[in-house]
Amino acid sequence: SLVVLFGATAGAYGAKLGSDERELILLVWQVVDLPSKKVGTLHKSLVKADNLELSDQCREVSGLTPEGLGKAEPLDRVLQQFSQLVSSDLKVLGRSSYTLCSDGQLLIRQVLHPETSKKNFLLSDCFYSFYDLRKEFHTCYPSSAAVKDQTIKTMAEYLGLGMDETEEDFGVWQVKTMVAIIFSMLSESCNDIFTEPETVKCKYETGPCSKSETVDSETVIRARGLPWQSSDQDIARFFKGLNIAKGGVALCLNAQGRRNGEALVRFVNSEQRDLALERHKHHMGSRYIEVYKATGEEFLKIAGGTSNEVAQFLSKENQVIIRMRGLPFTATQEDVLGFLGPECPVTGGKEGLLFVKYPDGRPTGDAFVLFSCEEYAQNALKKHKEILGKRYIELFRSTAAEVQQVVLNRYMSTPLIPTLPTPIIPVIPPPYTIATGSVRDCVRLRGLPYTAGIDDILEFMGDATGDIKPHGVHMVLNQQGRPSGDAFIQMKSADKAFMVAQKCHKKMMKDRYVEVFQCSGEEMNFVLMGGTLNRSGLSPPPCKLPCLSPPAYAAFQTAAAVIPAEAALYQPQALLPATRTPQATAAAPPAVTYYPAQAAQLYMNYTAYYPSPPVSPTTVGYIAAPPGAVAAAATATHTPILPQPGALVRMQGLPYNTGMKEILSFFQGYQYAPDDYNGLIQLSDQARSVLQAPKEWVCL
Repeated sequence: SLVVLFGATAGAYGAKLGSDERELILLVWQVVDLPSKKVGTLHKSLVKADNLELSDQCREVSGLTPEGLGKAEPLDRVLQQFSQLVSSDLKVLGRSSYTLCSDGQLLIRQVLHPETSKKNFLLSDCFYSFYDLRKEFHTCYPSSAAVKDQTIKTMAEYLGLGMDETEEDFGVWQVKTMVAIIFSMLSESCNDIFTEPETVKCKYETGPCSKSETVDSETVIRARGLPWQSSDQDIARFFKGLNIAKGGVALCLNAQGRRNGEALVRFVNSEQRDLALERHKHHMGSRYIEVYKATGEEFLKIAGGTSNEVAQFLSKENQVIIRMRGLPFTATQEDVLGFLGPECPVTGGKEGLLFVKYPDGRPTGDAFVLFSCEEYAQNALKKHKEILGKRYIELFRSTAAEVQQVVLNRYMSTPLIPTLPTPIIPVIPPPYTIATGSVRDCVRLRGLPYTAGIDDILEFMGDATGDIKPHGVHMVLNQQGRPSGDAFIQMKSADKAFMVAQKCHKKMMKDRYVEVFQCSGEEMNFVLMGGTLNRSGLSPPPCKLPCLSPPAYAAFQTAAAVIPAEAALYQPQALLPATRTPQATAAAPPAVTYYPAQAAQLYMNYTAYYPSPPVSPTTVGYIAAPPGAVAAAATATHTPILPQPGALVRMQGLPYNTGMKEILSFFQGYQYAPDDYNGLIQLSDQARSVLQAPKEWVCL
């Protein structure tokens, strides 16, 4: 038997059903016995939503009112009544089992499952299997319209069913028409209909992913804005109703191995991915989550791995993974098992522990632990920030993808952000400086399309492009080297910046409006260096958080906000893709260079690659410059150059009030570079963010 089901929400209707997170307000259903072609009683039930405000479309199409809905039962009670009434109708027809049949997938996948998940009650098993009437109809009638273009009305018109929609109540006509369509399909003697129902996975399955695996780009999305403590199960719950591939949730980490609020999610097919995109800006708790398309290559970069050790660790499926951080470097497997105690036994004992190490074998202080059930994992999480030895230990939920990303990509293989040969360390005065004054001669563009380039910005600026300073366009990239949606432009005067902000504010670029604000060079510098602008003023860059970084370049940042001249040591193609050349017109203004020809046209705060947690390197060999670079630097500046590799030492953990006198006293008896203590270089906020230390000095 089938239970033909139709529903509506307080918001969008039709193809956008469920895309606006509005609650269910109507359920209509009827039992259909296929062998005997008999039907049960048609039932219509209103549902009381938490928010009784109805959209204009809902009022117009359904004819429902908030007053009428206020007298209805809540969703959990309505679903109980649904089960009872269906069972009663089946007994009358002499049947005991049934499968749901709905008009498309939206009601089941995009409305019922997400809403019940948010309201913390379980759906009965019948809602995890259903027939999509549109797909069954297209199977029976291949010459009909494509599945995505089908509606109840178009299917009825294709069959020539003369049913007047105005004669019945909203919902009743839809169910009666669906039943008539089903009977027409049965009369065609189609053998392939109602044989393979759609399924909804009741639980997300964890598992490893190999780098050699092929991942279809049409099945991957990027979720952005996640709470930092989100686990793979939390993300699966956000996409409740959609089928995520096994091991298909990969949490993205920043350069320090900490979660950056993004995740790549792989679905079983492109249809599920398209439904996931409709959840753009749906909420996880109080935060809205942005959902965008991504590629299979991006997914494999985060989730893929090939290590035998990791593969063996993750071979035990359906385990709960906990990440431990801050372990003493001398901690052993016995110490960790003793810390966890008998109330949370580790799966396989010592085999359920995986310590993370650097390539040279040194421990990082991180470990991953397997637990066989949720209860044991919860007991382990209760030990968050308890003491082991002399250190408190942090415990977090983790994923298989995070294990591979941390262990493989961060420590045992190449970094997630590949690096070019190490650039020169001496501070080189670059030719392209960014103003840091208080004059408000700059503008900030916020909300740019992520596909926007410099040419798009110049077109957006219109006639004002002639007032842009040379090398004055600075686009900001995020941690993954992708456009962040922000850009800064240096104008020739504060008046010009004011006029641009007035003229272009909330002007459309492609399909998005762009906010334009007037700002000073100082404010621009702060944001480019990782700080933020808010109502209370400037917030400096956080010392231990990553700044913006490109996908394929690491460099030591200079003490001023600049586009580093050392970028010119490498071919531009290694830094950024080639830019488009604007089409010249007769009325075009004189040619102006908006960005350096031999360096990067996007302003980026280059960050060096460091594992997590931040540690001091054992040697300073990683900052030795190529001989040619040093020679070039020597001819371009009088800044002291390292006489030999190893002549530079880095001090970490200094008191914040440390001055030159204290440092010179500390190094008493050692020979340092003379010239009025020029060998002491205090690291600026920008450079400090690169080295990931609270406050440091570099001594020559």
